[in-house]
Amino acid sequence: MASYMYYILPALGGYTLTSLYLLRNPHILHKKKRSAFHCTHISHRGGAGERIESTMEAFTHAVNESTDMLELDCHLTCDGHVVVSHDENLLRQTGHDVTISSLNLEDLPLYKERLEVTFNAGHYSMGKDRKIILLEDLFKKFPKIPVNIEIKEDNSALIAKVSSLVKQYDREDITVWASVKSDIMKKCRTENPSMPYMFTVGRGLQLLMLYYSGLLPFVPLGESFLQFYLPQIINRAYIPDSSILKNRMIISVIEKLTMRQGLFKHLAKRGIQVHLFVCNEERDIEAAFAVGATGVMTDYPSLLSNYLCTHPHIAAPCG
Repeated sequence: MASYMYYILPALGGYTLTSLYLLRNPHILHKKKRSAFHCTHISHRGGAGERIESTMEAFTHAVNESTDMLELDCHLTCDGHVVVSHDENLLRQTGHDVTISSLNLEDLPLYKERLEVTFNAGHYSMGKDRKIILLEDLFKKFPKIPVNIEIKEDNSALIAKVSSLVKQYDREDITVWASVKSDIMKKCRTENPSMPYMFTVGRGLQLLMLYYSGLLPFVPLGESFLQFYLPQIINRAYIPDSSILKNRMIISVIEKLTMRQGLFKHLAKRGIQVHLFVCNEERDIEAAFAVGATGVMTDYPSLLSNYLCTHPHIAAPCG
Protein backbone atom coordinates (compact mmCIF):
# COMPACT_ATOMS: atom_id res chain seq x y z
CA MET A 1 0.00 0.00 0.00
CA ALA A 2 2.81 2.38 0.90
CA SER A 3 4.36 1.93 -2.52
CA TYR A 4 1.18 3.17 -4.22
CA MET A 5 1.43 6.41 -2.27
CA TYR A 6 4.65 7.27 -4.11
CA TYR A 7 2.53 7.50 -7.27
CA ILE A 8 -0.77 8.77 -5.84
CA LEU A 9 0.59 11.73 -3.85
CA PRO A 10 2.62 13.27 -6.72
CA ALA A 11 -0.29 12.74 -9.12
CA LEU A 12 -2.74 14.36 -6.68
CA GLY A 13 -0.36 17.22 -6.05
CA GLY A 14 0.16 17.76 -9.77
CA TYR A 15 -3.59 17.72 -10.40
CA THR A 16 -4.21 20.23 -7.62
CA LEU A 17 -1.52 22.64 -8.81
CA THR A 18 -2.67 22.37 -12.43
CA SER A 19 -6.29 22.96 -11.43
CA LEU A 20 -5.39 26.02 -9.35
CA TYR A 21 -3.26 27.44 -12.14
CA LEU A 22 -5.98 26.97 -14.76
CA LEU A 23 -8.61 28.35 -12.37
CA ARG A 24 -6.65 31.60 -12.36
CA ASN A 25 -5.80 31.41 -16.06
CA PRO A 26 -8.86 29.95 -17.83
CA HIS A 27 -7.89 31.55 -21.16
CA ILE A 28 -5.40 28.72 -21.66
CA LEU A 29 -8.22 26.22 -22.24
CA HIS A 30 -11.26 28.38 -22.94
CA LYS A 31 -12.01 31.23 -25.31
CA LYS A 32 -13.61 34.11 -23.41
CA LYS A 33 -17.30 34.59 -24.15
CA ARG A 34 -18.14 37.82 -25.94
CA SER A 35 -21.54 39.13 -24.86
CA ALA A 36 -23.36 41.90 -26.69
CA PHE A 37 -23.75 43.71 -23.37
CA HIS A 38 -22.35 43.90 -19.86
CA CYS A 39 -24.63 44.48 -16.88
CA THR A 40 -23.58 46.16 -13.65
CA HIS A 41 -27.02 47.60 -12.84
CA ILE A 42 -30.00 45.21 -13.12
CA SER A 43 -33.53 46.27 -12.17
CA HIS A 44 -35.56 43.49 -10.51
CA ARG A 45 -39.12 43.46 -11.86
CA GLY A 46 -38.31 46.89 -13.26
CA GLY A 47 -37.46 48.27 -9.82
CA ALA A 48 -40.25 46.97 -7.60
CA GLY A 49 -39.28 49.16 -4.64
CA GLU A 50 -39.69 52.50 -6.39
CA ARG A 51 -42.68 51.85 -8.64
CA ILE A 52 -45.32 49.10 -8.78
CA GLU A 53 -43.49 46.02 -10.06
CA SER A 54 -43.46 45.06 -13.73
CA THR A 55 -45.44 48.09 -14.91
CA MET A 56 -44.36 50.27 -17.80
CA GLU A 57 -43.89 53.08 -15.29
CA ALA A 58 -41.44 50.91 -13.32
CA PHE A 59 -39.44 49.90 -16.40
CA THR A 60 -39.36 53.50 -17.67
CA HIS A 61 -38.13 54.74 -14.30
CA ALA A 62 -35.40 52.09 -14.24
CA VAL A 63 -34.22 53.02 -17.74
CA ASN A 64 -34.18 56.69 -16.73
CA GLU A 65 -31.94 55.64 -13.83
CA SER A 66 -29.50 54.17 -16.36
CA THR A 67 -30.15 50.52 -15.64
CA ASP A 68 -28.18 48.10 -17.82
CA MET A 69 -30.81 45.36 -17.86
CA LEU A 70 -34.46 44.83 -16.99
CA GLU A 71 -35.44 41.62 -15.19
CA LEU A 72 -38.96 40.26 -15.60
CA ASP A 73 -41.20 37.18 -15.78
CA CYS A 74 -43.76 36.26 -18.43
CA HIS A 75 -47.04 34.37 -18.61
CA LEU A 76 -49.60 33.60 -21.31
CA THR A 77 -53.20 34.81 -21.24
CA CYS A 78 -56.13 32.63 -22.27
CA ASP A 79 -56.30 34.42 -25.62
CA GLY A 80 -52.59 33.91 -26.29
CA HIS A 81 -50.91 37.18 -25.29
CA VAL A 82 -47.52 37.22 -23.55
CA VAL A 83 -47.79 39.50 -20.53
CA VAL A 84 -45.23 40.62 -17.96
CA SER A 85 -46.04 39.45 -14.45
CA HIS A 86 -44.08 37.72 -11.72
CA ASP A 87 -47.01 35.56 -10.59
CA GLU A 88 -49.35 33.38 -12.61
CA ASN A 89 -51.95 33.64 -9.84
CA LEU A 90 -52.78 37.32 -9.33
CA LEU A 91 -53.93 37.27 -5.70
CA ARG A 92 -50.75 38.82 -4.26
CA GLN A 93 -50.43 41.46 -6.95
CA THR A 94 -54.06 42.43 -7.56
CA GLY A 95 -56.14 41.03 -4.71
CA HIS A 96 -58.05 38.83 -7.17
CA ASP A 97 -57.64 35.06 -6.82
CA VAL A 98 -57.46 34.36 -10.56
CA THR A 99 -54.80 33.05 -12.92
CA ILE A 100 -53.48 34.84 -15.98
CA SER A 101 -53.98 31.74 -18.12
CA SER A 102 -57.71 31.74 -17.29
CA LEU A 103 -58.31 35.32 -18.43
CA ASN A 104 -58.27 37.19 -21.72
CA LEU A 105 -55.98 40.19 -21.96
CA GLU A 106 -58.80 42.72 -21.64
CA ASP A 107 -60.03 41.06 -18.43
CA LEU A 108 -56.77 41.23 -16.47
CA PRO A 109 -57.26 43.20 -13.22
CA LEU A 110 -55.13 46.15 -12.16
CA TYR A 111 -52.32 45.89 -9.64
CA LYS A 112 -53.04 46.99 -6.07
CA GLU A 113 -52.52 50.67 -5.25
CA ARG A 114 -49.85 49.66 -2.72
CA LEU A 115 -47.77 46.51 -3.25
CA GLU A 116 -45.38 45.01 -0.73
CA VAL A 117 -41.81 44.64 -1.96
CA THR A 118 -41.01 40.92 -1.86
CA PHE A 119 -37.33 41.44 -1.07
CA ASN A 120 -37.84 44.28 1.40
CA ALA A 121 -40.42 42.94 3.83
CA GLY A 122 -42.72 45.57 5.34
CA HIS A 123 -42.00 48.14 2.62
CA TYR A 124 -44.46 49.06 -0.12
CA SER A 125 -44.29 50.58 -3.58
CA MET A 126 -46.83 52.84 -5.26
CA GLY A 127 -47.32 54.43 -8.66
CA LYS A 128 -49.83 55.88 -11.07
CA ASP A 129 -49.50 52.95 -13.46
CA ARG A 130 -51.20 49.73 -12.31
CA LYS A 131 -51.65 47.98 -15.65
CA ILE A 132 -50.26 44.54 -16.55
CA ILE A 133 -48.33 45.07 -19.77
CA LEU A 134 -47.58 43.12 -22.91
CA LEU A 135 -44.00 41.92 -23.44
CA GLU A 136 -44.31 43.21 -27.01
CA ASP A 137 -45.01 46.75 -25.79
CA LEU A 138 -41.88 46.64 -23.63
CA PHE A 139 -39.82 45.53 -26.63
CA LYS A 140 -41.29 48.36 -28.70
CA LYS A 141 -40.53 51.01 -26.12
CA PHE A 142 -37.02 49.84 -25.22
CA PRO A 143 -35.60 48.21 -28.36
CA LYS A 144 -31.96 48.49 -27.24
CA ILE A 145 -32.26 47.67 -23.52
CA PRO A 146 -31.20 44.12 -22.53
CA VAL A 147 -33.97 42.08 -20.91
CA ASN A 148 -33.72 39.01 -18.70
CA ILE A 149 -36.87 36.88 -19.10
CA GLU A 150 -37.57 34.19 -16.52
CA ILE A 151 -39.85 31.38 -17.61
CA LYS A 152 -41.45 29.85 -14.53
CA GLU A 153 -43.94 27.44 -16.05
CA ASP A 154 -43.41 24.48 -18.36
CA ASN A 155 -45.47 25.95 -21.17
CA SER A 156 -44.26 25.26 -24.70
CA ALA A 157 -46.70 27.78 -26.21
CA LEU A 158 -45.37 30.53 -23.93
CA ILE A 159 -41.75 29.69 -24.75
CA ALA A 160 -42.50 29.68 -28.48
CA LYS A 161 -44.29 33.04 -28.35
CA VAL A 162 -41.53 34.68 -26.31
CA SER A 163 -38.97 33.40 -28.80
CA SER A 164 -41.07 34.64 -31.72
CA LEU A 165 -41.28 38.14 -30.22
CA VAL A 166 -37.55 38.19 -29.57
CA LYS A 167 -36.90 37.31 -33.22
CA GLN A 168 -39.53 39.74 -34.49
CA TYR A 169 -37.88 42.65 -32.69
CA ASP A 170 -34.34 41.51 -33.53
CA ARG A 171 -33.29 41.11 -29.88
CA GLU A 172 -31.69 37.67 -29.78
CA ASP A 173 -28.32 39.00 -28.62
CA ILE A 174 -29.75 41.21 -25.85
CA THR A 175 -32.52 39.00 -24.45
CA VAL A 176 -31.65 36.30 -21.94
CA TRP A 177 -33.38 33.00 -21.17
CA ALA A 178 -33.71 32.39 -17.43
CA SER A 179 -35.33 29.60 -15.45
CA VAL A 180 -34.60 27.80 -12.21
CA LYS A 181 -35.66 24.48 -13.77
CA SER A 182 -33.36 22.59 -16.13
CA ASP A 183 -36.19 20.92 -18.07
CA ILE A 184 -37.74 24.31 -18.86
CA MET A 185 -34.36 25.76 -19.82
CA LYS A 186 -33.80 22.85 -22.19
CA LYS A 187 -37.05 23.71 -23.99
CA CYS A 188 -36.10 27.40 -24.11
CA ARG A 189 -32.72 26.62 -25.64
CA THR A 190 -34.27 24.19 -28.14
CA GLU A 191 -36.79 26.82 -29.20
CA ASN A 192 -34.18 29.55 -29.60
CA PRO A 193 -30.54 28.52 -29.19
CA SER A 194 -29.28 31.94 -30.32
CA MET A 195 -30.27 33.65 -27.07
CA PRO A 196 -27.79 33.69 -24.18
CA TYR A 197 -28.92 31.81 -21.09
CA MET A 198 -28.35 31.42 -17.38
CA PHE A 199 -27.46 28.66 -14.98
CA THR A 200 -30.47 26.80 -13.62
CA VAL A 201 -30.48 25.58 -10.01
CA GLY A 202 -29.36 22.12 -11.10
CA ARG A 203 -26.57 23.49 -13.23
CA GLY A 204 -25.56 25.83 -10.41
CA LEU A 205 -25.13 22.85 -8.09
CA GLN A 206 -23.05 21.13 -10.76
CA LEU A 207 -20.95 24.28 -11.02
CA LEU A 208 -20.20 24.17 -7.29
CA MET A 209 -19.29 20.48 -7.46
CA LEU A 210 -16.92 21.15 -10.36
CA TYR A 211 -15.36 24.06 -8.47
CA TYR A 212 -14.73 22.13 -5.24
CA SER A 213 -13.51 19.02 -7.05
CA GLY A 214 -11.02 21.05 -9.06
CA LEU A 215 -12.59 20.02 -12.37
CA LEU A 216 -14.12 23.39 -13.26
CA PRO A 217 -11.12 24.74 -15.23
CA PHE A 218 -11.27 21.73 -17.54
CA VAL A 219 -15.03 21.81 -18.30
CA PRO A 220 -16.67 23.96 -21.04
CA LEU A 221 -19.66 26.05 -19.95
CA GLY A 222 -22.47 27.14 -22.26
CA GLU A 223 -24.10 29.59 -19.87
CA SER A 224 -23.37 33.32 -20.08
CA PHE A 225 -24.82 34.38 -16.71
CA LEU A 226 -24.92 33.16 -13.12
CA GLN A 227 -27.57 34.69 -10.88
CA PHE A 228 -27.75 33.88 -7.18
CA TYR A 229 -29.14 35.19 -3.91
CA LEU A 230 -26.83 37.28 -1.79
CA PRO A 231 -27.26 35.06 1.30
CA GLN A 232 -27.03 37.88 3.86
CA ILE A 233 -30.40 39.28 2.76
CA ILE A 234 -32.24 36.06 3.65
CA ASN A 235 -34.28 36.37 6.88
CA ARG A 236 -33.47 40.10 7.05
CA ALA A 237 -34.76 41.79 3.91
CA TYR A 238 -36.22 38.66 2.35
CA ILE A 239 -38.24 36.23 4.47
CA PRO A 240 -38.40 32.89 2.61
CA ASP A 241 -41.36 30.51 2.69
CA SER A 242 -39.11 27.48 3.03
CA SER A 243 -38.63 26.46 6.67
CA ILE A 244 -35.12 25.17 6.00
CA LEU A 245 -34.04 28.61 4.81
CA LYS A 246 -35.19 30.17 8.07
CA ASN A 247 -32.36 28.36 9.86
CA ARG A 248 -29.42 30.73 10.39
CA MET A 249 -26.91 27.90 10.35
CA ILE A 250 -28.15 26.71 6.96
CA ILE A 251 -27.82 30.22 5.54
CA SER A 252 -24.31 30.49 6.98
CA VAL A 253 -23.29 27.23 5.30
CA ILE A 254 -24.84 28.37 1.98
CA GLU A 255 -22.94 31.65 2.21
CA LYS A 256 -19.60 29.95 2.88
CA LEU A 257 -20.12 27.46 0.04
CA THR A 258 -21.36 29.88 -2.61
CA MET A 259 -19.80 33.29 -2.00
CA ARG A 260 -16.36 32.34 -3.34
CA GLN A 261 -14.24 35.05 -4.90
CA GLY A 262 -12.12 32.45 -6.67
CA LEU A 263 -15.19 31.01 -8.38
CA PHE A 264 -16.61 34.39 -9.39
CA LYS A 265 -13.26 35.64 -10.71
CA HIS A 266 -12.83 32.47 -12.75
CA LEU A 267 -16.28 32.86 -14.30
CA ALA A 268 -15.68 36.54 -15.05
CA LYS A 269 -12.39 35.70 -16.79
CA ARG A 270 -14.32 33.25 -18.95
CA GLY A 271 -16.79 35.98 -19.87
CA ILE A 272 -19.60 34.68 -17.64
CA GLN A 273 -21.31 37.49 -15.75
CA VAL A 274 -22.19 37.00 -12.06
CA HIS A 275 -25.28 38.80 -10.75
CA LEU A 276 -26.18 38.76 -7.04
CA PHE A 277 -29.70 39.68 -5.90
CA VAL A 278 -31.81 41.25 -4.55
CA CYS A 279 -29.66 44.01 -3.03
CA ASN A 280 -31.91 46.72 -1.62
CA GLU A 281 -29.55 48.34 0.87
CA GLU A 282 -26.15 49.92 0.30
CA ARG A 283 -24.44 47.42 2.60
CA ASP A 284 -25.76 44.58 0.43
CA ILE A 285 -24.64 46.27 -2.78
CA GLU A 286 -21.22 46.76 -1.19
CA ALA A 287 -21.03 43.11 -0.09
CA ALA A 288 -22.04 41.83 -3.53
CA PHE A 289 -19.33 43.74 -5.37
CA ALA A 290 -16.78 42.93 -2.66
CA VAL A 291 -17.22 39.19 -3.18
CA GLY A 292 -16.75 39.49 -6.92
CA ALA A 293 -20.16 40.07 -8.50
CA THR A 294 -19.95 41.68 -11.93
CA GLY A 295 -23.49 43.03 -11.50
CA VAL A 296 -26.13 43.64 -8.85
CA MET A 297 -29.89 43.22 -9.11
CA THR A 298 -32.04 45.59 -7.08
CA ASP A 299 -35.61 46.73 -6.45
CA TYR A 300 -34.28 50.29 -6.03
CA PRO A 301 -32.71 51.48 -9.30
CA SER A 302 -31.97 54.99 -8.01
CA LEU A 303 -30.18 53.59 -4.94
CA LEU A 304 -27.92 51.44 -7.11
CA SER A 305 -27.34 54.29 -9.59
CA ASN A 306 -26.26 56.59 -6.77
CA TYR A 307 -23.94 53.91 -5.42
CA LEU A 308 -22.31 53.36 -8.80
CA CYS A 309 -21.91 57.11 -9.31
CA THR A 310 -19.94 57.37 -6.08
CA HIS A 311 -17.89 54.24 -6.75
CA PRO A 312 -16.39 54.83 -10.22
CA HIS A 313 -13.95 51.94 -9.80
CA ILE A 314 -16.95 49.59 -10.19
CA ALA A 315 -18.64 51.30 -13.11
CA ALA A 316 -18.10 54.31 -15.30
CA PRO A 317 -19.05 57.60 -13.60
CA CYS A 318 -22.52 59.00 -14.21
CA GLY A 319 -23.33 61.91 -16.45
